[in-house]
Amino acid sequence: LPYDVTRFMIECDGCQDWFHGSCVGVEEEAAAEIDLFHCPACAPRHGPSVMKRRRGPPKAAAPESGHPVRTSSAQFIRELRSRSFPSADEVLLRPSGAQLTVEYLEEKTFGVPILVARKDGLGMTLPPPTFTPKDVEHYVGGEKLVDVVDVGRQASCRMRLGDFVAYLGGARRDRVLNVISLEFSDTRLSNLVETPRIVRKLSWVENLWPGEAACERPNLQKFCLMGARDSYTDFQVLCGGTSAWYHVLRGEKIFYLAPPTPPNLALWEAWGNAGRPPHLFFGDQVERCYRCPLRQGQTLFIPTGWIHAVLTPVDCLAFGGNFLHSLNIEMQLKAYELERRLSTPQLPPFPNFETVCWYVGRHLLDTFRGLRENRRHPAAYLVHGAKALTAAFRAWTRKEVLGQHQPEIPDTVRPGQLVRELGREIRLAEELFQQSAGKSGSPFGPPRGVPTPPKKGGGPRKTP
Repeated sequence: LPYDVTRFMIECDGCQDWFHGSCVGVEEEAAAEIDLFHCPACAPRHGPSVMKRRRGPPKAAAPESGHPVRTSSAQFIRELRSRSFPSADEVLLRPSGAQLTVEYLEEKTFGVPILVARKDGLGMTLPPPTFTPKDVEHYVGGEKLVDVVDVGRQASCRMRLGDFVAYLGGARRDRVLNVISLEFSDTRLSNLVETPRIVRKLSWVENLWPGEAACERPNLQKFCLMGARDSYTDFQVLCGGTSAWYHVLRGEKIFYLAPPTPPNLALWEAWGNAGRPPHLFFGDQVERCYRCPLRQGQTLFIPTGWIHAVLTPVDCLAFGGNFLHSLNIEMQLKAYELERRLSTPQLPPFPNFETVCWYVGRHLLDTFRGLRENRRHPAAYLVHGAKALTAAFRAWTRKEVLGQHQPEIPDTVRPGQLVRELGREIRLAEELFQQSAGKSGSPFGPPRGVPTPPKKGGGPRKTP
């Protein structure tokens, strides 16, 4: 066959012809283990394919041996299942779907995870719980190439969706595979899924990305996640400091959550700089790592900057998405800069993040002006966020680094003018608030953030 760049192919070392992996029973992630490949026609003459010599996976060390256990290994998964962690109930908010409004988040702050037990009232559309991976294949297309994580190796490969669905439905599995990045906004499946109403109201991309933008609109709103039992995704901070929503349609997921406190983020950066050591469970490095089961029918909202890992204890089909918003702009920018410093290949960045920020800066300028003309002041979190955004704009447009950031500045934005005018509106907003409140001092401190965790000995949780 001629080489087809859209599908995985393997070359026969006998006849030098190319074959689709699916036609000769070779999956892409297994090809790296083959030293000599012989197609069905050549095998009778040259013998069967030859696998590379290797020592094989190390034998699982007995827990009492004291030997480190590699994260994502079968022994690690067994131990993780049996370990005890502080319950996420210590920090979770649990509103009903109808209670989860912008006003609710402004009052409570979106600084801790939110678990909604039933989807009623969330303004979210989903397929019925009888929906299966086979149905996903029907609506997305079996030929679509998807990124698949081989959990044991923590390595990604490309696979036809149809082949992955066949693997999930098969009786024998020689490895654990997981799909976590199937974005389906441009497929027929998108017609069956509507994101939660609160996400649509908050999302920068959905509300502020202009139709005439020169660069491509970021598409991270709708993901389908399909994982085999014992799938594990190691600790991460979501790209661009995005927040995320997850809804389990079938099965269950368990989240391990660490708040984005300065010490935790410093530990996270050091762990990333060390190459994410495979024998070091990041949850053991932080003071408190919370366990949060997400069961069928439940929806979880993870706020900006939270460091989290995910275990799939049973086969699971879930939907989710990422979104940027105005409730914690400063933390989003911190996470973005941390991400740029780490430059981790396994965690692709948020597309055109800085472009989105410039559009938001222009929107905040218009918002602040309109409020001032009506003798009203913006919310404290907006002013605090606008300050952080203005500082980022100044940093991105410094002469010595402008070349790196120029491509993401929209043609319709004049950066210097925007920075000056937004800075002026921030000062006027603070003055107006002081006049109307009749008190001195700036009321625009950082928004309330993550609750102070209880001491290891217990005791009540403090809220700053």
